[in-house]
Amino acid sequence: MVPIRTKDRERAPAATRQKILDKKSWDYIVRSGLAGGIAGCAAKTVVGPLDRVKILFQASNPQFQKYTGSWSGVAMAMRDIYHGDGIRGLFRGHSATLLRVFPYAGIKFLAYEQIRTRIIPDRSYETPIRRFMSGSLAGMLSVFCTYPLEMVRVRMAFETKREGRSSLTRTIKKIYYEHPEPAMNSAAAIRGGNGNPLAATVAATSSTIHTVTPRYGVANFFRGFTATLCGMLPYAGASFLTHDTASDLLRHPAIVAYTTIPGTAGAAYSYNTDHESLKLLNKPSKRQATDPHKPPQLRSWAELSAGGFAGFVSQTVSYPLEVIRRRMQVGGVVGDGHRLGMTEVAAAIFRERGWKGFFVGLGIGYVKVIPMVATSFFVYERGKWALGI
Repeated sequence: MVPIRTKDRERAPAATRQKILDKKSWDYIVRSGLAGGIAGCAAKTVVGPLDRVKILFQASNPQFQKYTGSWSGVAMAMRDIYHGDGIRGLFRGHSATLLRVFPYAGIKFLAYEQIRTRIIPDRSYETPIRRFMSGSLAGMLSVFCTYPLEMVRVRMAFETKREGRSSLTRTIKKIYYEHPEPAMNSAAAIRGGNGNPLAATVAATSSTIHTVTPRYGVANFFRGFTATLCGMLPYAGASFLTHDTASDLLRHPAIVAYTTIPGTAGAAYSYNTDHESLKLLNKPSKRQATDPHKPPQLRSWAELSAGGFAGFVSQTVSYPLEVIRRRMQVGGVVGDGHRLGMTEVAAAIFRERGWKGFFVGLGIGYVKVIPMVATSFFVYERGKWALGI
């Protein structure tokens, strides 16, 4: 059971052809962005407490490092946060999360729809590579537009002191004015080489880099940005690819009667199906799909399953880069405040814990990401349905 291709639309009834939804219109862009923003906020709220614990684990917060490495550690960390700060402690930094995630998710979903429309104009162009590319490009665009807010959110979640906590505005100011410890000047650096020309050259080069690198300003809000972009390629690409593929499988004619909501398919979608599927898809429903080529809505359990599986796959393939990104983002809080590149952070993680260091918190990552992505896709699909797209 597959939606009809562009060339088949000419054979569809005239009434159906007139109802074809223009996905490139501003009306569609606004509605899909609104549905995506709401979906992102709902998903982040569901896993807010787990998100904070995962950040504390990934960034090696000294107070919570003892809890890493076991499933019980997650519960114990949440218990400590709750006893110390109550419910508000579990949602520390959540206001910054919602401030960031609404535009982030809105841009990601509407960008995916727009990029997919251009890369996959009809079903004849549908391939896993094109789906992956659509998701990756959409994810990169959303990150580029909202990364400073992500930086603020992580820093607020990382903070554990009970007195003098930073507000949203104070955190922004703190990040802006952060600067590394003064580096030694070139002459001192050369003297520190102890007569070794190579050591003296390296030290002098390091001193020069610290001299020309901005000590504070907007650049502080983009710590870990490169790692984030690199991680977004496999994460968003695998997420959308897996979800769309799983959704197609769940709409297979053999199980469509058990996985979809009757009467939610567009008229043109069921035009080219077998007789039994046609009867099923056209059963009366409270709401008929506005888009004539839209596939039927999956039942709640099926949509959540497709989204959860997408979360599992995307988290697995992108997690090492996520760990590197978190360590870079809290660089102004731990250590001497010097900015480190991706390779330097990766080397430091490997020295500390070996290859396992790149998967610290992966268990809680699964516990968090699977329901988060499942909720996100579920709310997004239902939101589009409610908004008539």
